[in-house]
Amino acid sequence: MQLVLNVLWLVLVGFWMALGYIIAGLICCVLIVTIPWGIASFRIASYVLWPFGREAVEKPGAGIPSMLGNVVWIIVAGWWLALGHIFTSIALAITIIGIPFAWANLKLVPISLFPLGREIVSSDRAFGY
Repeated sequence: MQLVLNVLWLVLVGFWMALGYIIAGLICCVLIVTIPWGIASFRIASYVLWPFGREAVEKPGAGIPSMLGNVVWIIVAGWWLALGHIFTSIALAITIIGIPFAWANLKLVPISLFPLGREIVSSDRAFGY
């Protein structure tokens, strides 16, 4: 079932949102000082491409530096990407088949705003099974 959901996700919204994260990551890497944010953006792009079966969990030990980095990220690219998730979820919610994908897209908004201090793990590992 995860494969079917991921393929539909990729076709409907995953490719375009991942492209947004890749562009943000490239811009951050060009600016050199913001390379850590670029790496985080690429990590989230891979998650946005294939989200079902994986979770974004808080990294143990992430503290004040991650919080301060997230403030910079919101200013540079986070709010644009969050708006992208919101607008695509509205478009997906118009159709009945798109409602679960719209909900999944809304669950990505906090990750798009606060990517530092998180890691992507399989769903099995995230819930301790």
